[in-house]
Amino acid sequence: MSTALSRILATVISFCAPVALHADEVTVFAAASMTNALSEIETAFEADTGHDLAISLAGSSALARQIQQGAPADVFISANPDWMDVLEQDGLLAEGSRFDLVTNSIVLVAHGQEVAPMPVERLPEALGEDRLAMALVDAVPAGIYGKAALTSLGLWSDLTPKVAQADNVRAALALVALGEAPFGIVYATDAVAEEDVSVVATFPAETHPPIVYPAALINGRDTEAATQFLSYLTGDKARAAFARQGFVMASEDE
Repeated sequence: MSTALSRILATVISFCAPVALHADEVTVFAAASMTNALSEIETAFEADTGHDLAISLAGSSALARQIQQGAPADVFISANPDWMDVLEQDGLLAEGSRFDLVTNSIVLVAHGQEVAPMPVERLPEALGEDRLAMALVDAVPAGIYGKAALTSLGLWSDLTPKVAQADNVRAALALVALGEAPFGIVYATDAVAEEDVSVVATFPAETHPPIVYPAALINGRDTEAATQFLSYLTGDKARAAFARQGFVMASEDE
């Protein structure tokens, strides 16, 4: 075989080779509110690295309990620090891998497009005998933050009997989008993702704890591919995906 032909064949082979010499699957457990952003990031990460992502989305509390019970997660992204604290106290996080990834805010949404804004204090009157959709108020971060905000504003006792609790924030959002509930409390990033709701109010930051999403590797599953994905979350493509969905990088929110 001639030297020239050998070089041509080598070039062809190099273009056909996969990005990663040893493609692995990375299993990510993440808060449901990250659905749209992670969908974008999944496509980019797989194309750039050759690894496969398997993303499981649900309420942070449910995911944390699954990890406690031995679910095969490589990476966990929680919608609040408390559930990450639980796993860290249980020794389930890879040492030194935890960091704050993004921040968020909570808003009051109404069914329909172009609904006029209103003060949050008018919610009991506007709600009447209807239901207020929220994620589980004692377990799911979005519900916990919403309850804290309503309590701070002196509205919780009046609204408690009218709350329709959903397993996670995306389920609460769906109740409003479908018209099953006229109002709901969700993350600002969820409202961006749904055309059939309008943001009518934003809860002041001082009415609830800071909404921070920590990310970490799971102890014993901190493979090279999982570590690569965790690093990818702070890269330019991931940052752009988070920004498009209304998240703010935690490093920029200090």
